[in-house]
Amino acid sequence: MIDKRAGQVASKEMLENIPLLISSYYELSPDPKIKEQRVSFGTSGHRGDSYKKSFNENHVKAITQAICDYRKEERIEGALFLGIDTHALSIPAQMSALEVFTANKVEVFFSQEFTPTPLISFSIINYNKTHTKKGDGVVITPSHNPPNNGGYKYNPPNGGAAESDITSKIEKRANEILLNGLKDVKSLPYEKAINSDFVKEYDFITPYVNELKNIIDMELIKKANLKIGVNPLGGASIAVYKKINEIYGLNMDIVDAFVDPTFSSMHLDHDGKIRMDCSSPYAMTGLIELKDRYDIAFGNDADSDRHGIVTPKGGLLNPNHYLSVAVWYLFSKRGWDKSLKVGKTLVSSSMIDKVANSLGREIYEVPVGFKWFSQGLYEGKLGLGAEESAGASFLRFDGTVWTTDKDGIILNLLSAEILASQKRDLSEIYGDFEKKFGKSFYERIDAKATKEQKEILKSIEPKDIKESVLGGEKIEKILSKAPGNDADIGGLKIVTKSGWVALRPSGTEDIYKIYTESFISKEHLKDLQNEAKSIVNVIFKKELK
Repeated sequence: MIDKRAGQVASKEMLENIPLLISSYYELSPDPKIKEQRVSFGTSGHRGDSYKKSFNENHVKAITQAICDYRKEERIEGALFLGIDTHALSIPAQMSALEVFTANKVEVFFSQEFTPTPLISFSIINYNKTHTKKGDGVVITPSHNPPNNGGYKYNPPNGGAAESDITSKIEKRANEILLNGLKDVKSLPYEKAINSDFVKEYDFITPYVNELKNIIDMELIKKANLKIGVNPLGGASIAVYKKINEIYGLNMDIVDAFVDPTFSSMHLDHDGKIRMDCSSPYAMTGLIELKDRYDIAFGNDADSDRHGIVTPKGGLLNPNHYLSVAVWYLFSKRGWDKSLKVGKTLVSSSMIDKVANSLGREIYEVPVGFKWFSQGLYEGKLGLGAEESAGASFLRFDGTVWTTDKDGIILNLLSAEILASQKRDLSEIYGDFEKKFGKSFYERIDAKATKEQKEILKSIEPKDIKESVLGGEKIEKILSKAPGNDADIGGLKIVTKSGWVALRPSGTEDIYKIYTESFISKEHLKDLQNEAKSIVNVIFKKELK
């Protein structure tokens, strides 16, 4: 159901009360006996709402101490790189984290500037190339979530978001600390912490921007004199794009280059909420308005790990469409080793598979969550890792690692490189794929679900599906584990000759997600969706009796 206000600029009455939000962070204390108020690491860290007591000072201090304990256990003794995005709760959370890290004698590199997620990953990887004692990092961000949210993500020494075996340890320990009333937390007063010898001011931006020429053909973009528009959406990438202009001299305008923790310039998402979702045509209305003013335009979410690309002919490119183009371009033009695989989540479009197969490249298909690509990128086994939700990263020209976390900045710049190289609108390039492989009809819809129903769906198995036909075609595969790494999907994927359906519960909202793709028609897509809902409803009724 689309809210009637979707696509409109948020009214002043809707904007977040920042003083109240920050006060709630400090003054409200979670009850760790209540599940919704405990530390919970989803696909990309712990996220929550201070009003609902799911992201408060106690959470941040408990998680930080748990990370200190984990570092000690794993003998991670190098520097920790600490970054924050532009959400209002990020600065208070950074202050809380510094109080605990310094008390635990952890060397912390941080900046007074907002720091995009990919720059933390980049910094960890570069640091570990030259230091025997390995470093790691923390990014304080709820990504594209609404302004009242906070988030906390841990990146181990490979630079990517931590995998489940690590986050489960941190989550368990953090909740033990909460239950024990924070008695195990070591903490210094902030003034003492910030002035301690353990805190080092660090320039995250300049080294990253200086090395962009090793992953993007910046000279080609400059020579093409493309008129580029970029809207950082009030996020952490503002200073990065300014530095790019300074170093490379691109013909690039930075629109709305200011930070506002209420994100007042955003257009409302499909549900009437402020959300910096780069894949949403409603939230990206302001970015789409740039399409007739520039050769290409792009934006990032608050921590810059997601990308949104706008072209004059294609408007806001569907993330699956752009990722298909990126796969074609990178794996046919970069001269990478033929052994490099294409990483994709199992809910990403099968058009990516078709493009990769046409290039003789193997697909590495994993569950939702970019963490599943981190080690493959780090070891140089994956040329690219991509999510349907507009998150991706890829290797340098020489086939070595760049970042092991999503990097929306390089995906944006790559779109400009492709335009400069091919001299064609990216939507036209994707159109070639449709002519060759067939037209893709893809959609994700959300359906309401109780917590009990979400648990049922999370543990569903292929044997629970009694149907043999879906959308008029024989079911060829029912997957509960990803083909690439045999990891649990946390739901199911049902595959037929001309389409597929994936079902998985949301980690943060009382909904479940239905991903569908058809290579036949819109009507066939609707049939897949309706039959998927029927399958789930039957299972819910059966299990809840």
